[in-house]
Amino acid sequence: MPELVSRPSVARPYMPGYGLRPATEGTGLLPWSWAQERLESSRNYWLTSTWPDGRPHAMPVWGMWHQDEFWFSSSKPSRKAKNLIANPRCVVATEDANNPVVVEGTARLITSPQELALMLALENTKYSTNYGIEMLDPALNASFRVRPLWAFGLQAGDFTGSPTRWEFEAFKS
Repeated sequence: MPELVSRPSVARPYMPGYGLRPATEGTGLLPWSWAQERLESSRNYWLTSTWPDGRPHAMPVWGMWHQDEFWFSSSKPSRKAKNLIANPRCVVATEDANNPVVVEGTARLITSPQELALMLALENTKYSTNYGIEMLDPALNASFRVRPLWAFGLQAGDFTGSPTRWEFEAFKS
């Protein structure tokens, strides 16, 4: 299982015309722990994938932030699963638009019994469910782990002094 080799680098994002303050002003650069807390605690997420013709496709999903990756599942014939199997590039965003965390990354299909069992345990714990392993049957279901390439966060009340971008060198191809 891949693990993050080092903490992501941190900087102000490129947002011309928005009047962003220097990284040392306002709230300043947000620590990665701020983003992790929101990625772990969000109940619902927005997943954006790409149709074969290039159109974006956004859908809400349940998921878990675990070991620096976003884990989720979907019905195998769903549009999002088909999109990710054809093109693994995607965006995952937390549900809170006031304190958002947006992650761009690549999805990898999970098929190993050990990873599926771990995912099921994570989901049952987070959502207080009691699903059985048959829910993640790879013949019917597509389970994914999204590796971050970069992430963006913004803290409510400080639009010009909190925007932060994290880059994940360890996961870049």
